[in-house]
Amino acid sequence: MLYFTKLKATLVLLVCALGVLYAAPNFLPSGTLPTESSYLPGKQINLGLDLRGGSHMLLEVDTDSVLRERYDALADAIRTELRQEQIRNRPREATANGAEITILRPDDVEKAREIARTAEPNTELSGEGNNIVVTYNEVAYRELIDRAIAQSLEVVRRRVDELGTTEPSIQRQGENRIVVQVPGLDDPSRLRAILGRTAKMNFHLVNNEKTAAEARATGLPPGTMILPSADEGDGIREYLIDRRIVVSGDNLVDSQPTFSDGRPVVSFRFDAAGGARFGDITSKNSGRGLAIVLDGEVISAPRINEPILGGNGIITGQFSVQEANDLSLLLRAGALPAPMQILEERSVGPGLGQDSVEAGEFAAVLGLVFVIAFMVISYGRFGVYADIALLMNLILVLAVMSVLQATLTLPGIAGIVLTVGMAVDANVLVFERIREERRNGRSIINAIDAGYRSAMSTILDANITTLIAALVLFSFGSGPIKGFAVTLAIGIITSMFSAIWLTRLMIATWVKRSRPTELVI
Repeated sequence: MLYFTKLKATLVLLVCALGVLYAAPNFLPSGTLPTESSYLPGKQINLGLDLRGGSHMLLEVDTDSVLRERYDALADAIRTELRQEQIRNRPREATANGAEITILRPDDVEKAREIARTAEPNTELSGEGNNIVVTYNEVAYRELIDRAIAQSLEVVRRRVDELGTTEPSIQRQGENRIVVQVPGLDDPSRLRAILGRTAKMNFHLVNNEKTAAEARATGLPPGTMILPSADEGDGIREYLIDRRIVVSGDNLVDSQPTFSDGRPVVSFRFDAAGGARFGDITSKNSGRGLAIVLDGEVISAPRINEPILGGNGIITGQFSVQEANDLSLLLRAGALPAPMQILEERSVGPGLGQDSVEAGEFAAVLGLVFVIAFMVISYGRFGVYADIALLMNLILVLAVMSVLQATLTLPGIAGIVLTVGMAVDANVLVFERIREERRNGRSIINAIDAGYRSAMSTILDANITTLIAALVLFSFGSGPIKGFAVTLAIGIITSMFSAIWLTRLMIATWVKRSRPTELVI
C-alpha cells in the first residue's frame, strides 16, 4: 500500500496542480481571465440567488384557459361536421368543463351524438336532452396540462435567457406552477413585465363596413369583434376587426428591434408558409387595414398599400427603445400557451447576499481552523499531512464546481463546511488502525501498510453510503436541497482522493526518505 510508482505519483501531483489552476480564478476579480474556452481555467463558481441577490417569482399557469381554447376548437370541428350533415345546432360558450352544443331538432340528436363521439379520440360524451357535452378523459386531460406546462417552461426559459442572466433556475412546482429564480438581475420589474405577458401575436384584417363605435351602436357584423388599441396616439381607441386570423404569430421565426425614420420599431420575419400567406393576404386586400394584435390589443393597424412578398415587415408604434427591445424579445421567445399569474415575488438585495457569503466564509474558516488544530494535536506529523490534504480537498471542490459551472447557494456552503469535517474522517480511521498495529508490535512500514489496508473497506463503505444519500437528495430535492447535495457529493469524491492518495503519497515519501526508527502518532 505504501509503494508508489512514478506514474501514480505524477498523476496525483498532476490532479493537485490542475485543481489549483482551475480554482485560482475564484480568488481573482471577475473578468480577469477569459471564460470562452470550455477547457481552459478562467471560469468562476456561479453564486445562487441567496448569495448574489436577484429575483424570485412563483408563477401559476392558467390551465383553464388552455382547456377553454381546446374545447372551443373541438366545438368548431364538431359543428363543421354537423353543418356538412345539415344538422342545425346552436353552440354554447366553451368553458374549462367541456364543449357544449345544443341540437335544434330532436330527431338529429342521436346522429349528432355519433358525430361528436368520433370527432376526436380520448373524449367522453355527456349531456341531457338536446344538449351534447364533450369532455376529454383523464389521460387526455393530463397530457394536455403537462404539455402546456412543459411549453410554458420552455418559453419562460427562452425569455429569461434573452435577458443575459447567468444560471437562472426554472422548474415546475406542483401541477400548474413554475418557480423562476434569476441571480444577479438588477431590474426585477423588467422580469415581471417579460414573464407576465402571454405575447400571443396574430394578424387580423380591419373591418371597413363600420367603425367600432357604429358597431357598438347598431350591432356587430357577423364574424367580427372589437379590440382596444394599445396606442391611442392616432386618436383611435378601438378597432372593429375580422375575428378570423389571417396569419398566425406561430409563423414568426425572428424579431429584432430597429429604427425607422428615427423612431424605434420592431422588425419581424415569417417562415416560408407564413411569408406565402402574408404575401397572399396583402395582395388581395390592398387598401384595407391589417391589425397586429398582441395579447388582445391592437398595437398597430397599418394600411396595406401594396403586396408584401418578402415575408418581412415592421411593427410601428409609440415605442421607447426598451419597449422595442422587450417586444422583440417576447416575439423571438414565442407565445405562452396560456396566461400566467404572478403569485409570489421576492427580491434579494446584493447586500444580504454578501452578508450570507461572509457568514458562510467565517463558518468554513472557523471549522477549518478547529479541524486543523485537532488533527495536529492528536496525530502530530501525520495530522499535518492530513491538514495539507484537507486544504487540497477544498481547492479541488472549488475547481470541480468551477469546471461544472455549478451554482453555489447558502446550503451549498453548508455542504462544504460539512465536507471539512468529513474529509479527515478517512485519515482518522487510518491513523487509529496504524496505532493499533504498532501496539501489536508491527514495524513502522508494516503498521502503516496494514493500517491503510485494514481501514480501506470501512472508508469505502462510509463514503459510498453518504454519496448515495447525496444522490437521493439531488434526485428528489429542489432548489437549496440540490445545492447542498451537489457540494456534498463533490466533497465526498474529492476527500476520497485527498485522503487515500494524497495523504498516503506524503507519508510514503516521508518514510522512504527519512527511514524513521520510531513512529509518534
